[in-house]
Order: sequence, then C-alpha cells, then structure tokens
Amino acid sequence: MAGNWAPVKRTRTFEEVLARIEQRIAEDGLRVGDRLPGERQLAEQLQVGRSSVREALRVLETLGVVSSSAGRGPDAGAVLTSRPGTALTDLLRLHLGLAGLELSEIIETRLMIEQFAASRAAALRADTTALDLALAAMDAARDAAEFVEHDIAFHCAIADASGNRLIGVIMRSIRDSVRPHAVAAVERLGVGSARLRAEHQLIRDAIASGDAAAAANAVSEHLAHTYDLEL
Repeated sequence: MAGNWAPVKRTRTFEEVLARIEQRIAEDGLRVGDRLPGERQLAEQLQVGRSSVREALRVLETLGVVSSSAGRGPDAGAVLTSRPGTALTDLLRLHLGLAGLELSEIIETRLMIEQFAASRAAALRADTTALDLALAAMDAARDAAEFVEHDIAFHCAIADASGNRLIGVIMRSIRDSVRPHAVAAVERLGVGSARLRAEHQLIRDAIASGDAAAAANAVSEHLAHTYDLEL
C-alpha cells in the first residue's frame, strides 16, 4: 500500500485513528476492493494500541466503508467497500461538537440512548460475555483511568448488544467526550466502590434475564448516581 502512516501524536482515541485512515484513503487514491494494512500493522505505524485500531475499523464497517476479514498474510486487513464520503466526517464533527455542550445535555442524551439499548438487549436476551469481561476488568483496575477504560467497554457492549450498529457508533462518540468527567466521578466514588460494582451487575443481570424494564431502570439509576444529576 502506498504512502506513509504518520503516527498519532496527541491522543490515542479511535476518532484520530479514523481521521488518519480517511486521510490515507484519500491521499493514496484507494479504490473499492483495495485492502488496508492489517490491524497489527496499523497499530504499529500509527503508534497506538490495537484496541483503538479495532474500534476505528468497527466504525468504518458500520458505516459501510470497509469489510473486515480475519485472514493472515496477504489476506489480512479490511477491504475498502466504498469511499468514506461525508458519513465519517459527520461522525468526527459530532465528536468535536460534543465538547461545546453541557455535561447534563450529553448525559441526558446518553440516558435516552442507553435506556433503549439496554432494554432492547434484554428483549433480545443478548449474549453478556463482553459485559462479563468488562466487569472483571473493572474489578482488577488499579486506578480511575483504567477503571473508566473498562467502564467504557461495558457501556459500549450494551450498545452493541442492542443489535443497532448506529447506536454503537453514537455511544462511542459520547463516551469518549465524557471520559474526563467519568474519571473524576470514579475518583470521587472510589475505584473499588461496592455500589458502582452493584449497579453494573444489576444492568448485566437484567439484560441476561430478559427484563427490559429493569435494564432501562438500572441504567437510569447508575447514571444518576455516577454523575450526581437529577435525570
């Protein structure tokens, strides 16, 4: 593949990885059917974690820009299925635009989205494996920042479990925007907070049991407690 993949220098969020991938697609003149470098190669060239690359590729697949494959060697890497167009730009604009909103506005929007996602996931009796993994990782977190990384994974897993891919894309933009507030909240409540653990467990159990109303209610109570807001 032509061109050099300059490293991401400022932050390692998947939005910047998305922007860099879009840049390379445009500058290298890639066409439908061309293949991007593999996940590991992208992570090394951009100097980011593979999880950031994985998130970026998931968003691109949701937007219909690439089709992922699990091959190795020449078969590794996602295949370009369409040019990014305005969809990717709109997503990045959404992420940047969130920075100018009040925290309460973002949380209220997140509440509406996540209540629906949790109730839908419960109605579908969605697989809770990703939720369980995130819970275990939160239990092992050494500080607030690490805890929030796995908390983000937990809540994005709820969005994914809804079966609506766009909800997952929107949730990832929202969650990254409230990350500093989430870290501050966990520092205030305590990384080992029994209540935080219980709230996440309630959400997981309601989804696993198929109780849509309980799942939506558990999400509402968790967000209200975490951000100390009247919702």
